[in-house]
Amino acid sequence: MNLNATLFFQLVVFVVLGLFTMTLVWPPIVKALDERAKKIAAGLAAADKAKSDLALAEKRAVEELRKARESAGDVRASAERNAGQLIENARAEATNIVAQARQAAEAEADLAAQRAKDELRDQVAMLAVAGAEKILRREINPQVHAELLANLKQELQ
Repeated sequence: MNLNATLFFQLVVFVVLGLFTMTLVWPPIVKALDERAKKIAAGLAAADKAKSDLALAEKRAVEELRKARESAGDVRASAERNAGQLIENARAEATNIVAQARQAAEAEADLAAQRAKDELRDQVAMLAVAGAEKILRREINPQVHAELLANLKQELQ
């Protein structure tokens, strides 16, 4: 065999194999690679979109958390104001009740003192009348009058 003929047949087989590969085998491989590249590109785009959506969601979550904290602070401040106001109202009401009770007690004490004074006056008046009656029943004698007044004085004490 001739080296040139072998080389020529090998070249022909190589060209036929190349044409066969380029026409029948290569297009499906390129098509599959293009589809794979499109899928990878779509996946990367979806990943980028998901990453941006995640960042946006995190920003929203942080904002909502901040709003919730502010709202909780406002609610807490409002509750503290209401509690302070309730305490002040309770103190004012307690002060009013104590003042009313004090006034009632003072009025009752004044009334009791007035009754005691009235009762004492009645008793003194009765004793004075009784002493005057005893003086008038006896004869008029300075020594006897002095004794009666001393007795009356002892009764009053």
